[in-house]
Amino acid sequence: MVKILNKLFLSIFIFVLFISLFFVPILYSSNPYYTDEYYEQLILSGDGFFWPIPGYTYISSYFGKRVSPTSYASSNHSGIDIPASSNTNLYAIEDGIVTFASWGAGGGYTIVLKLLNFPNISVSYCHVSPNFIVSRNQIVKKGELIGFVGPKNVYGINNNPYKDSNGNPTNGATTGCHLHLTIKVDDIPVNPLNFFNKE
Repeated sequence: MVKILNKLFLSIFIFVLFISLFFVPILYSSNPYYTDEYYEQLILSGDGFFWPIPGYTYISSYFGKRVSPTSYASSNHSGIDIPASSNTNLYAIEDGIVTFASWGAGGGYTIVLKLLNFPNISVSYCHVSPNFIVSRNQIVKKGELIGFVGPKNVYGINNNPYKDSNGNPTNGATTGCHLHLTIKVDDIPVNPLNFFNKE
């Protein structure tokens, strides 16, 4: 019985090793969405994605590791932060369909677009104004006005755990007015700056 179990274990081990060595690398390398060429094709196929806040190019927090600016804020930043005053216009970076426009916990009030030309890509606009001008299932075009930068403090959210130093409720995990922009490819956050013209 022990010999049979040993042979079975060895057969399974060899099978898994064979699959891992010969098929997994092929599956991974055949996925075009994680290559520099894919990002370059997005940029070169047109003008890249439309910048969400024209005229506001300063980035206060980049994608990746960082020191958390406030409690509940992540130390592995899933996007970029672009400071702008409350009510600054926000635009669709690409053609898309609105899949979410509501309160989004740490992101505060949030708008999410699923891109029509790149259906494996979604874009989240966080800390936006609660006065939504788009709604779920609405189709928006690249460069179309979709919302506004939200205020730092918001009221009316039951059990909102996010507070400023004075104890006032905030628009998610934030220390001030800004747009937090996240781009996900196959539900995995990637650096949003890969999608814009590098000029």
